Amino acid sequence: MRHITAFGALVAALAFAVPAAAQQAAPPPGVTAPPMSAADLVTLPRLGAPAVNKDGTLAVYSVTVTDPASLKRTPTHYLLDLAKSGAQPVALSLPLKASDLAFGTDGSLYFLSSESTDKAAPALSRVWRVTLAKDGTAGTPQLVTPATTRDIAGFKLSPKGSRIAVWGEVPRDCPSFGCADAKAGYLPGPGTGRLYDAKDGFVRHWDRWATPGLHNRIFVFAVAGGVAEGQGMPADGTDRANGITADTPTMPFGGAEEIAFAPDGSALYFTARLADGAEPGSTNLDIYRSKLDGAKPDLLTFKNEATDTQPAISPDGKFLAWLAMERPTYEADKLSVWVMDLASGTKRNLTEKVDLSFGSLVWAPDSKSLVATAEKVLDTPAFRIDVATGKVTELNLMAGSEAHIANLVPLPRGGLLFTRDSLGAPAELYLSNDMSQARPLTDVATTRMGGLANIVTRRFSFTGAKGDTVWGQITRLADQTGPIPAILYIHGGPQGSFNDAWSNRWNPRVVASQGYAVISVDFHGSTGYGQAFTDAINRDWGGGPLEDLQKGLDAALKLDAQIDGARACAMGASYGGYMVNWIAGNWPDRFTCLVQHDGIFDTRSMYYSTEELWFPRWDFGGSYEQAKDTHEKWNPANHVAKWQTPMLVVTGQQDFRVPYSQGLMSFTALQERGIPSQLLVFPDENHWVLGAKNSLQWHNTVFAWLDRWLKPEAGK
Repeated sequence: MRHITAFGALVAALAFAVPAAAQQAAPPPGVTAPPMSAADLVTLPRLGAPAVNKDGTLAVYSVTVTDPASLKRTPTHYLLDLAKSGAQPVALSLPLKASDLAFGTDGSLYFLSSESTDKAAPALSRVWRVTLAKDGTAGTPQLVTPATTRDIAGFKLSPKGSRIAVWGEVPRDCPSFGCADAKAGYLPGPGTGRLYDAKDGFVRHWDRWATPGLHNRIFVFAVAGGVAEGQGMPADGTDRANGITADTPTMPFGGAEEIAFAPDGSALYFTARLADGAEPGSTNLDIYRSKLDGAKPDLLTFKNEATDTQPAISPDGKFLAWLAMERPTYEADKLSVWVMDLASGTKRNLTEKVDLSFGSLVWAPDSKSLVATAEKVLDTPAFRIDVATGKVTELNLMAGSEAHIANLVPLPRGGLLFTRDSLGAPAELYLSNDMSQARPLTDVATTRMGGLANIVTRRFSFTGAKGDTVWGQITRLADQTGPIPAILYIHGGPQGSFNDAWSNRWNPRVVASQGYAVISVDFHGSTGYGQAFTDAINRDWGGGPLEDLQKGLDAALKLDAQIDGARACAMGASYGGYMVNWIAGNWPDRFTCLVQHDGIFDTRSMYYSTEELWFPRWDFGGSYEQAKDTHEKWNPANHVAKWQTPMLVVTGQQDFRVPYSQGLMSFTALQERGIPSQLLVFPDENHWVLGAKNSLQWHNTVFAWLDRWLKPEAGK
């Protein structure tokens, strides 16, 4: 640690070895079992999404395991017999390091691997397949995509196994999944400078500088004998003149959910974002259909200039379903479920009258209904949507304890496979035989969590801003006796929620396990309470949400007399980090300390340095020049003169959403005012802290900061 002044310190997150476990403090009063530690959170096994064979009798899934000493993460793959009650998962013995497992119609297991049976082969991510016995024994790997000469990022098999779609970064001018030696036009030389043109779209996005001319592209191959044939057909058209220039799947987070085959493999439906000068200001994702003939794909959602995504074709091939927003440039608009009759072209909004925003959808095997998830007052349950009538029915898969349901996989005989996680425990795999009460199939982390000190989460509601009902949660150790210091936990988005779900980053359970009462409030702007509530934060960033946080904190303290409101810290990331900066100048005498992660300090410089410009334009009513008064009304930098609370500032150098300079500005303001402060900088992280060692360092640093101000006796 290098001291800057007597009252501040710069904490640089460098690539040095970090001990796997922080020094564990004594359990809080009344607690006998070991509380969850930062090392526990970082090293807990993590369940991936399941894949099922065509008969719905076998499932494969991956579990990421973190070595407690080296903190190296490796996947382990399992096979589970769904037809046998009480069957135990069998560890797969795959000859190559694998990811993205999927069953083919032939019963073989397909996967991605950068390894090869040919030691002289280049280290490229390609698709392989193996035969698989029920005891987990795999046959000899067979290369499925021998013609690809670039890394494959993902793949999808057609329902009958006659085609395979692969995608990855490929130059737009390349006719095949290759051109590895293509000249980079943005490097004109003779120096190292990159030359960008506004017509090409993003200059940088999320955590990467753009490479003009290089895009996520899909190529579809015919498959014979388990091997892809020929050079593949580009779904975006054979060239720029008779195709589109776009990213599909969309960057930076799109994947297989944005791609769907027709049941007979004759067409491919996909989501794409055009790469042009309008890209940084547009949320116009569209759904296209490629007939796989090299022609320009058909634009199916041309009437909607907002988001259209997640195409899903009914098993009988008659309908296309997808999720769509209505308002252009608004990334948090309601996502409705639409269907198109592929024979007539007729389109219907099935959920127009339902005030839910759906996040995923899959078809039931009979093609008569869809199953989708949506946030609803701190939970994320699943719903059945009747295609004929549009009737939406909530499924009680967990008997009133839905928490967070995800990764839906309908089974041929009417069952449903899915994952469920909660504030109390990470995801496990569940099976419902008839879309009703489900049973657990896995014990990835449940037993391990059971050996740690229990927590209790109490939901509460109160009257917040505008007289509206606002919800929150209190999470604390079940057996801890007071007085318990308080943490006000502020979520990001701002259109998001601290709902009943597990997080590997901002995790209420691990914070509460350090002896704190974690209070979260879903302020105006949060999701899961109807679209009007989500919209309410527009042009009101520091108004209603701050009032909700103030009233929510008071309501929580009245509910639990053991919480010590005189010892309280506020912490948040992204919008939560913005709110911490806002609190520093607009609620300056309430908290003992603050933790600000990747938060906006200055709305003006933020506008001119972020990448997705549609976001500030919508939330503040226009560009900085168009809506200067609103940007400045809610600008934390205008209230620095009132700052007085000690603050830990955290930022990532690869964060292009809220650039790290915003964190530097916060730290400079703190230093100039002589306020105790620290700055934690991760050179290799983006808007999120994802690396195992970095995550452990983040938690250790945050916990030390909280303990310093809320448990001063611990440092004596």
